[in-house]
Amino acid sequence: MKISDLIEETYLALVSNKARSSLTILGIVIGIGSVIAMIAIGQGTQASIKSSIQSLGSNLVMVRPGATRSSAVSSGRGSATTLTADDAKAIVEKISLAKAVAPVVNGRYQLTGQGNNTNTQVIGTTADYPEVKSVSVDLGTFFTKQQVESKAKVAVLGPTVRDDIFGEDVDPTGQTIKIKGMEFKIIGLTVSKGGSGMDDQDDVVYIPLTTAQRYFTGTETVSTINVQAIDEESMTGLQEEITALLLERHGIENADEADFSVMNQSDIVASASSIAGTLTLLLGAIAGISLVVGGIGIMNMMLTNVTERTREIGLRKAIGAKRSEISIQFLAEAIMLTFLGGIIGVAAGCLVAWGVTQFGNIATEVSTSSIAMAFGVSALIGIVFGYYPAQRAAALNPIDALRYE
Repeated sequence: MKISDLIEETYLALVSNKARSSLTILGIVIGIGSVIAMIAIGQGTQASIKSSIQSLGSNLVMVRPGATRSSAVSSGRGSATTLTADDAKAIVEKISLAKAVAPVVNGRYQLTGQGNNTNTQVIGTTADYPEVKSVSVDLGTFFTKQQVESKAKVAVLGPTVRDDIFGEDVDPTGQTIKIKGMEFKIIGLTVSKGGSGMDDQDDVVYIPLTTAQRYFTGTETVSTINVQAIDEESMTGLQEEITALLLERHGIENADEADFSVMNQSDIVASASSIAGTLTLLLGAIAGISLVVGGIGIMNMMLTNVTERTREIGLRKAIGAKRSEISIQFLAEAIMLTFLGGIIGVAAGCLVAWGVTQFGNIATEVSTSSIAMAFGVSALIGIVFGYYPAQRAAALNPIDALRYE
């Protein structure tokens, strides 16, 4: 049988019952579209998480207090008060791999100004914070080391706080706000870093560390010490040197009993990416169930076709058609159905992913690999679910087939 004849016969067989073929193709479209859309959502989420972590700073190592314990019950990492600004000072003075250090205290407080108010995160830190955490100033300036040392009542706003208090596109520098009833002068506005809800990196106010410790926390402790390594290759070494230094400063001999934890940004990215990758796989597997259902629909249609075309098969065999030609004919029909469904399904999946991004505000990422996988899977389904009906058609006895009513 010539390839051109095979294509023509396949086309005629499918269009002879357009409604049945369309419904069968629809099952594949739903399956392929679901796989593409779900994988796009998973990969988009993975990329978004990775980008969010990397936006926190470059070559970053974070030191946090350990967990407080009561009656052998841990309160969770970061609940202890074991780190101080002196620990941060020692890191930058004694560890050559540390490029810059920014200790932090934070909390959520009520902020008021111009008759408006909002509850926002207030971060007390040092003048090196913008370098360590990749924060850029849009208007005005960040506070200086002298302002930190003098416990100045100055503040730098994130764009979300500016919008809530003063309105959009307003220059707030020179204005005053009150944090817990205490007046601060605004000296700067940061560039937007994005986010939403509790993850909004723009919903923040920066004030000098010493000011926050004196007027808000009342202690010399810090909640986090952010350390920037001189380069990416130095992060592991920096992490080890920080651990050794703080164990010595805190008088702890056994590292397992450390009252602090040191986290490498690369490790956090890898862990988050692994979790997001697992989520992507799960979403793809769930969507793949509909693809299997579509494959079963193809098998059902092809078995029905074999039954309806029994006399045709018998006639073809009677005039010399081989078993392999009969088998290839029905297999080609099954593959054609899945191929058409695959093309439409990829387009539908990309459209759904685009719609989710545009109207659902959820990041999606359609990759070439997922499209190639979708086509490969659709072709495989055509072969797997079309094989049995094709073999059944090829195995028919021509005499019995011609007698079939």
